[in-house]
This record gives sequence, structure tokens and C-alpha cells, in this order.
Amino acid sequence: MKLIIISGRSGSGKSIALRALEDLGYYCVDNIPVNLLPTLTHTVVDEYDQVAISIDVRNLPKNPHELVEILDYLPATWDMTIVYLDASDDMLVKRFSETRRLHPLSRQNKSLDDAIQAESQLLAPIAERADLYLDTDKLSVHQLAELVRERILGKKSSRLVLVFESFGFKYGIPKDADYVFDARFLPNPHWEPDLKHLTGLDADVEIFLGSQPIVTKFIWQIQNLISTWLPHLERNNRSYVTVAVGCTGGQHRSVYVSESLAKTFSASHPDVQIRHRELNR
Repeated sequence: MKLIIISGRSGSGKSIALRALEDLGYYCVDNIPVNLLPTLTHTVVDEYDQVAISIDVRNLPKNPHELVEILDYLPATWDMTIVYLDASDDMLVKRFSETRRLHPLSRQNKSLDDAIQAESQLLAPIAERADLYLDTDKLSVHQLAELVRERILGKKSSRLVLVFESFGFKYGIPKDADYVFDARFLPNPHWEPDLKHLTGLDADVEIFLGSQPIVTKFIWQIQNLISTWLPHLERNNRSYVTVAVGCTGGQHRSVYVSESLAKTFSASHPDVQIRHRELNR
């Protein structure tokens, strides 16, 4: 059975992620007491082969560390993936203010800021166990649902998924990145009048950057580093590794480098995904 556990702080988008999984055919359960998790999964295992369960601060055991013991109790033969969603404190405050919803921990006479901080501590055990971390700060409802579908449907095997993501430093570093590489020192097509309006996906930009020895060397060194440590990451039972490459605006250099790396690793690795964060701006 494939079991996906959705967790994260309140307001991070767990309900959206769960609905996206339901659309993919998963049997979804929200807000079940964690102590009942083994009973539930044993009950549905014969009827469903894809199950998604939401775990948050509302249904944790009294001792949050008991959650790890419960997860370890589940059969090792099940393909379990823990997806943890989160956003910045400021964004969570903004979302609660806009929806005027009460934070689950506010009932303990805590302010919203204190409740958000306390929730981080309570969810720390499952956050540390997460196979996939999704930062929802800059994602719309539709973008989050699409990202969940992309990551889940794109996982073709039980092996590690290698994600290459381009981004612009002017918009911030992706919080879910495991490795970050800075391509801002490379020749910039932005200053070439014929290339400025294009992106790293266009042939003219590919020719321009591909002809630069420093670009080729940069790509080769990233490729060499990832190739060296990828087997060790796989043996550590990682589900996802995100390699983020950034330039100033996330339109040319980072896109080209990410695409080049993805094409190279696709030839030898079964699960490679590519994402260009800024191209949809």
C-alpha cells in the first residue's frame, strides 16, 4: 500500500494538498487521532492501495514524540511518504487575518504569534521525518495543488526523486532546496538586446550560454558533486533531493543550467523533475 502523510502548520495548505490527492484517486482521511493510525491503515489496506492521511496539531498524541513511535510501528512493506507543508510566520499570520479563522492553539489563551511558534515545536518530530518539504509562501491555491500532483505523479519508482529548480535571487531562495548554486557570475543574456526578451528555454539563449567555457565548467562541477553524493543520499532513504540554481531574475542562466543538469541526469536516473519558479511570473 502507498501511504502519504500530509502534515504542516495550520494555514500552510494541508487541506488543498489533501484534496489534490483525492483527485488523484487516494482514499483521504483528515483529522484522525494519530493513535488510531495503525488501526485505520490495517482496516483499509485490503480495499485501497493508495491512502492519504492528514496529521496536524489538532490530532497529535499528548506527547508529540509518540508520533515517531507510531509511524515506526507501521509495516515496513508499506511505501510511506511524509509531505510537510509550511510557510513563513508572516504569511501564516496574513492568511489567518484574511480568513478570520481561529488558530487551533488560540483556544489555549495564546496570541496568534505565540500559537504559530508553539505549533512549530509540537510538529518538530514529524517535520524532521519529512521526505518532502513544500514551501507554500508564494504559491496560489492552484499552484500548490499542481505542485502536489506533479511531485506525486512524477514519482515513478521507490527511488529518490531528483528535482532541479531554477529561481531568481531577487525573489528569494527556495526554502525546500537541499543544494543551492549561484549562477549570477555567469555571462548574462539579459544584457544582449537580441536575447533579453527570451528565456533559458529558447534556442538562441542555449547557443549563447552553451558556447561559454565558464558555463560549461560550472555545469560540469555541479554534475560531478551531485553524482558523487547521490548514491549516499539514496542509501539514506531520502525520497526527494532538490537542487536549486539561481540567477538574478530566474529567466536565463538558472533556467539553462537547470535544464542542462536535468537532461544529463535523466539519462541515468529514473526520477528527474524540473521546475522553473519564475517563468510563470
